[in-house]
Amino acid sequence: MRNTNRQTTTKTLADLYRALDRQQVVTVSFLKEEKDDTGKKTGRLVETVRSLEIYDIRTTRDGRIVFEAMDRATGEARTIRVDRVLSYTVHRMAYILDRPEPTKYVRPAPAPTTSVYDLFLYELARDQDDADYTPRTLIQTQAALAA
Repeated sequence: MRNTNRQTTTKTLADLYRALDRQQVVTVSFLKEEKDDTGKKTGRLVETVRSLEIYDIRTTRDGRIVFEAMDRATGEARTIRVDRVLSYTVHRMAYILDRPEPTKYVRPAPAPTTSVYDLFLYELARDQDDADYTPRTLIQTQAALAA
């Protein structure tokens, strides 16, 4: 197992991205927040080990890097913060679980004939959370910028 305290976050992410790209199983030892009998989080971190099939690595609104994966033992989707990973091993085993369908709105790419102004607005909107994205016409945007 590779201990994350002996390497940079960049190296850890590179290994996780490589496992995702090659669709290889990763066994991860990480800290998760403990829950009581009613399902409420207690604030106490406990160490757990899971074999996972990673299907997405992303950044949250608050700037934390997380990866989403299917748990091989339970078949459930899990989200794990990279900063809570203690150690990991990338295996040569292939994926066997079906991952959940993406639920997020995927913004279509702009047409090749799009103006520079429209392309700028497209890129600006990509930085926002998809749930907060509401398409605007060019006139509405120009009016907002003029105000």
